[in-house]
Amino acid sequence: GELLVATPCRWVEEFTPIGNWPEGETFDWLAKWLEPDFELVRRGEEPFLIRPEVAADFETRGRGLMHRKSLERNAGMLFVFDQAGAHCMWMKNTFIPLSVAFLDAQGAIINIADMEPHSEQSHCAGRPALFALEMTRGWFAERGVRPGMKLGGIPAPR
Repeated sequence: GELLVATPCRWVEEFTPIGNWPEGETFDWLAKWLEPDFELVRRGEEPFLIRPEVAADFETRGRGLMHRKSLERNAGMLFVFDQAGAHCMWMKNTFIPLSVAFLDAQGAIINIADMEPHSEQSHCAGRPALFALEMTRGWFAERGVRPGMKLGGIPAPR
């Protein structure tokens, strides 16, 4: 598939993660590769900026984007799971219509699902996923982002 590359837009002096971070390796490796702003660059096209929040522990992954009434343009949430698996997402207590892209350990998009607000229907990765990126519903389709494309800058599996 086509290549998508994640590159930092600017260096951020202060990195404020979401939730309670355990001391040590988890924060260290995440802070090295993910800044609060980064570009997704597709060959031959203008880059577009996304601003994902990071959910990398049980509590923040469980809360996700619940109770939010809106998202800024190009904002979303990147879920970082402890290990690759058949992870599923739902929309309980979530007011914003979202799309989710599941990614494997190499950053390749496995599948993308559109989700309805307040739905408890599960939307699952088509094969083991290590990451999920939630954006406003339709965000991926509007930009031609589809399964098989790869996000660069994803850390190697631990």
